[in-house]
Amino acid sequence: MFKSVLHGSFRKHFEKIKEAHEIFTGCGIEVVAPEFSEIVSMKDGFAILDSDKSEDPRMIELLYLAKLKKMGRSGFSYFVNVDGYLGKSASYELGIAQTLGMPCFFLEQPRDHPVYVPQNAVWRPDNLAEFIFRNKRLPAQSSVRRIAEKSMFVMWRELILASSVVAVGAIIEYAGRRKREKEILLVRTHKWGGRYSIVGEKVRVNERLEDALIRGIFEETGLKAEVGEHICTFDQIKNSGYFKTGVSHIFVDKVVKVFGKKVELNEEAQEFMWAPPRLALKELDIEPNAKHTLELYVQMRSAS
Repeated sequence: MFKSVLHGSFRKHFEKIKEAHEIFTGCGIEVVAPEFSEIVSMKDGFAILDSDKSEDPRMIELLYLAKLKKMGRSGFSYFVNVDGYLGKSASYELGIAQTLGMPCFFLEQPRDHPVYVPQNAVWRPDNLAEFIFRNKRLPAQSSVRRIAEKSMFVMWRELILASSVVAVGAIIEYAGRRKREKEILLVRTHKWGGRYSIVGEKVRVNERLEDALIRGIFEETGLKAEVGEHICTFDQIKNSGYFKTGVSHIFVDKVVKVFGKKVELNEEAQEFMWAPPRLALKELDIEPNAKHTLELYVQMRSAS
């Protein structure tokens, strides 16, 4: 089940937040916070609900953020910013959510102060709920086309990036009944300058490696996966195009089995190819991190 935390000005837009709450819960999305009840008082411009376990705005905010942190791999934040208004508390919560790597969506483009909003992040609650219900995933936010937008996106990601990032990658293998040699799935993506790579995903807060891998594969390809053997764990390869000074980026790559070849790419990749692993290493332009993993995979399969 997908989970969400709703953010916004309870003082200004309480009814709109309640409306979003009803839409999400009606589509099977669990709203972790707020626990809805009526506003019982105002303290220094901060709305206090009947369900709040404290009347101290600082404690209310900390409890709110604790729920945000515990949502896990299926969680997202939704900002009910009517007329573009976020307000002080919601702006603070947005900063925390982005630092945690939480997907963030907005009713409107924020206007009361400058914040970075990725493309494909502004959704009406009914449209967002319908998308999640139909596709069983969140909308991707990494499709960046314009040069100016791309440079801002890269800078924003670098600024909010944690000092340690763990990503899981998959050698996705398919063995048909009549095929002697397994085929693997490679995707071509703008992120790697048009080179081929393997499917991967950043691990979210409180998320297991295997869960992140299964989630990422399904979101990017539509394939249901069964995670198999561990291939390798390594930090970033210098001059690979992914190296970031000051960030410890750890890759954990595994074998993943699938039982069909019907791929439905989301916005993160532009093309895909099924190919025998040795032929892929020989013929395709593969980015260095994925090539490193694929070489180890071929060695592992040759020894088995």
